[in-house]
Amino acid sequence: MMTVPRQVVHVDSPTEQRNPRTVDIDQMSTAGILAAINAEDRLVPDAVQAVLPQLATAVDYATEALRGGHRVHYVGAGTSGRLATLDAAELVPTFNVPPDWFVAHHAGGERALRHAVENAEDDTKAGAAEVSTSVADGDFVLGLTASGRTPFVLGALRAAKRSGARTALVSGNPNAVRPPELDVLIAVDTGPEAIAGSTRMKAGTAQKIVLTAFSTATMIKLGRTYSNLMVSMRATNAKLRGRTLRILREATGMSSQACSDALHEAGGDLKVALVHLLSGAAPVEAADALANHDGHVRDALDAVRVRAG
Repeated sequence: MMTVPRQVVHVDSPTEQRNPRTVDIDQMSTAGILAAINAEDRLVPDAVQAVLPQLATAVDYATEALRGGHRVHYVGAGTSGRLATLDAAELVPTFNVPPDWFVAHHAGGERALRHAVENAEDDTKAGAAEVSTSVADGDFVLGLTASGRTPFVLGALRAAKRSGARTALVSGNPNAVRPPELDVLIAVDTGPEAIAGSTRMKAGTAQKIVLTAFSTATMIKLGRTYSNLMVSMRATNAKLRGRTLRILREATGMSSQACSDALHEAGGDLKVALVHLLSGAAPVEAADALANHDGHVRDALDAVRVRAG
C-alpha cells in the first residue's frame, strides 16, 4: 500500500510544464521519438550561451580560490549531484590535479550515487552539516539544482557563505527566488522537458555542459593546458601513454623518437619534456622554471628564454 507523503511541494519551473512539441510522443515511431528528443536537446547549447557571463564570473572565482591554496566544492542532489561527482572525478586524470582541489558533496552520500535515497534532497540541515566541516574561508562552492530550490543544496550554500566561501548556483529554473547568500546565479532556461518534469533530460544536459565548461576553463586559466593540448594529463594506461607522446609530437613538431627520449629524460613529465624541447633548456632547468611559474608552460618558456638571452 502506497503512503501519501506528508509534505508536497509544487515547483514553478519551465521544466515542469508540458511540452507542446511532444504531447504525442507516446504515439510516435521509434525514430520519431528519438527525433523529438534530439530536437529538444539541440536547444540546450543556446540556453547555456545565455548565461556565459555569469559562468565566467564563477570560473574567475574558482581560479582565484585554487590559486590561493583553497578548494572548489560541488553540491547537488539526484542527477545534479551525480553529474557533479563525475566532473570532479574526471579532473584528476585529465589535468593531474590534486584529488582535493574539487570536492563533490552529494545528498544521501555515496549510496545515493546509485540508488534513490528517500528525502535526502529535502534535508536543509544535512546540506549545512555536509559542508560545515570541509568548506573554509576562501573556498568556492558551486551548487546545482534543476528546481532552483533543493533544500540540501541551499542549506549547504548558506552554511558555506557563513564560512567565508564564495558561492554560486547552477539552476534550471529561472522562476526560482534567488537565494540571498549567492554571489553568482547561473539560471539556465532549457524550457519544458520532452517528458514533463524529467530533469535528467535537457536540464541535466545543460548542467553537464556547464560543469564541463566551468572546470575546463578553470584548468586552462591555471595553466593545465598548453594551447589546446592536455599537457597536464596523467598517463595511467597504454592509451594515455600513447596520447602523451602524440601531444608532445603535436606541440613540438619533432619525431616520435626525439619526443620519447625527451619524456624519458624528463622522468615521464610531459610539461618538463615540452619546455625542454621547445626551449633547448636542460630538463632540470625546465622543471625549475615550471615550478617557479605554477606549472604554466608558456610562462616557463618565457622565463627560460629570457634567461638564455
